[in-house]
Amino acid sequence: MINRELIRIKVVQLTYAYYQNGDRNIDNAEKELLFSLSKAYDLYNVLLALIVAVTKEARSQVEVLTARAAREGKEPPSQKFAYNKFAVQLEENKMLSEFTANQKTKWEDDLEFVRKLLTQMQQSELYKNYIADTDDSYNAEREFWRKLYKQNIQENEDLDALLEDKSLYWNDDKEIVDTFVLKTIKRFDPEQGSKQELLPEYNDEEDRDFARRLFRATILNADAYQHYMSVTSRNWDFSRLAYMDVVIMQIAIAEMLTFPNIPVSVTINEYVNLAKLYSTLQSGRYVNGMLDTIARHLNETGKMAKPMEELRPRTNDKKRPVQGTTEHRPRIQKADQPDGEKTETEERPTSPEKEDEPAAVPSPHSEKTEDEAKPEKEE
Repeated sequence: MINRELIRIKVVQLTYAYYQNGDRNIDNAEKELLFSLSKAYDLYNVLLALIVAVTKEARSQVEVLTARAAREGKEPPSQKFAYNKFAVQLEENKMLSEFTANQKTKWEDDLEFVRKLLTQMQQSELYKNYIADTDDSYNAEREFWRKLYKQNIQENEDLDALLEDKSLYWNDDKEIVDTFVLKTIKRFDPEQGSKQELLPEYNDEEDRDFARRLFRATILNADAYQHYMSVTSRNWDFSRLAYMDVVIMQIAIAEMLTFPNIPVSVTINEYVNLAKLYSTLQSGRYVNGMLDTIARHLNETGKMAKPMEELRPRTNDKKRPVQGTTEHRPRIQKADQPDGEKTETEERPTSPEKEDEPAAVPSPHSEKTEDEAKPEKEE
């Protein structure tokens, strides 16, 4: 489930936090990175469990209303939603049951929110049309929950606030994790019953290794990467360079040089998007031009052996809001003193090629004010 888009976001956040902390220990920071990724997988399970919690609450409600209708001689309420075929299968899922059994906090502890969410769902036109529809096939029941999730859970400010209270990690994760929940709903097969497989935490060990290697290369080769920024920046106005821009370009260079199978254009596109989300309004276009120039320099000087595609110029540098808050700061505990780890990727140049007065890159090693960098956010 944890894909490279999410990994890149976490590496940006943890790299920023690493430089903001006075005491730096790369091993502790790496553990924090992997822990934050594991929390994203927890959120995936928690959101699936919310579907089950809503279904159980609807069932309790139906039982009360059915008993009342019997006493008063009235027509009993519909049980269609309370026993939705997809939701019942999810409730019986062994992987989800195992996860919830090991959790200290459960949705039963937030019944007030669950009941409010159920009421919102029942008042929607989508719900009313579903109850009135005579199609009770599994596919129809599953598709109804997919639409209901998008309408009432994917965009829900109360839920966002509740999740942020539960874990500081989840505020930035939900937008991506929602896409994996929707993917899971769509792939459920009634033939699998309780043995239906949920998405794994990682598709393979390669993705976990990608996170670790990308983070370590970024930190251990920082001086070399900042040198590349400096010698290729003569045509750029460094007064526009935000602190977060340096962090993002440093990680992008690490990816270019450490992972030969990832095309340069893919790397640049990914980090331009992150610059739009986490840095200034001008950062998308600026980082795009800088990374393209840096990549060509690395190719021309033999430091990177990748083909350089002609990249399309970007025109839309609008900064998209990140769900849940207007400003996000990467979160990491204070680290211990550095342990002096060695690079695992490329060797630092012992004598970088000298240029005439290369521009000075604002270093992540120096302290910055909050105004200089305000971090904010596949199926």
